[in-house]
Amino acid sequence: MLTLVIPVYRNENNLPDLLAAIAGLNNQLDKALDVVFVVDGSPDRCYELLHKQLPLQPFRSTLVLLSKNFGSFMAIRTGLQHGKGERFAVMAADLQEPPELILVMNQVLLHQNIDVVVGAREGRQDPWMSRMASKIYWGLYRRYVIPEIPAGGVDIFACNKTFRNRLLTLEEHHSSLMAQIFWLGYRRRLVTYSRQRRLHGQSAWTLGKKINYMMDSIFSFTDLPIKLLIRVGALGSGMAVLLGMLTLFVKFTGTTEIPGYAMIMLTITFLGCLILLGLGTVGSYAWRTYENSKNRPLAIPMRVEAFGDADE
Repeated sequence: MLTLVIPVYRNENNLPDLLAAIAGLNNQLDKALDVVFVVDGSPDRCYELLHKQLPLQPFRSTLVLLSKNFGSFMAIRTGLQHGKGERFAVMAADLQEPPELILVMNQVLLHQNIDVVVGAREGRQDPWMSRMASKIYWGLYRRYVIPEIPAGGVDIFACNKTFRNRLLTLEEHHSSLMAQIFWLGYRRRLVTYSRQRRLHGQSAWTLGKKINYMMDSIFSFTDLPIKLLIRVGALGSGMAVLLGMLTLFVKFTGTTEIPGYAMIMLTITFLGCLILLGLGTVGSYAWRTYENSKNRPLAIPMRVEAFGDADE
């Protein structure tokens, strides 16, 4: 049986098309589909509509309502925890990833010695500005965080139960689920697809969330900021030595008059900002360590309901 995990946030208008697409998948999988919907504290009527419609659907399903918006990655983890299948797949509720890709991933897991299948975007039917912003974003992500991640980014993946169990042992706050997938290793395969145009509503994946995701990934999987501070500090120290030697030279030779005030103020301001940057960087690592030491749950399911024969 295949468990399909779908995080739901601000997708009220997408739900009719989503349920129809899942019903089609269920038929093609000979009704061996278990679907876990995780409503991630959505402010619209997603939970009410799913609670009303799921008992009428031909597939097994579980509806999980989180107590607040914990983020899509925590919602996915929660869905993986409640899945009952031998294989697991994750799909977005906006249908920008073709549902047929789930069938391809399932076949790879069934017939090949593969632990995790990752959907790699080779094209996207989005406006030009969105495509360029995505290209720059994922280019920086590949360069500074996870070099193995596909150039177009990852939103959809499937895995076997062994990989799912290992993934759930990585209980880290403010981390990146996709980066964890690549960090774990295992036998991995990429399948390509073209991202579809969103038909209803607007994406909740805003610029602010992208920046936070990038920062979480950097601070969780690389020491690049600390390395940059060390290099800047070393470069600044070298420049300070050279500037000191130059100052002594002109002082003793009397070749020029040195007012000094402007340079001193600029130097103090620059060094002060650099110190604050260093403290903020080190503090970000320390804060994440402190968050993980609290042992708080990564997400809080407020309601869990099974429909069909999901409870059997």
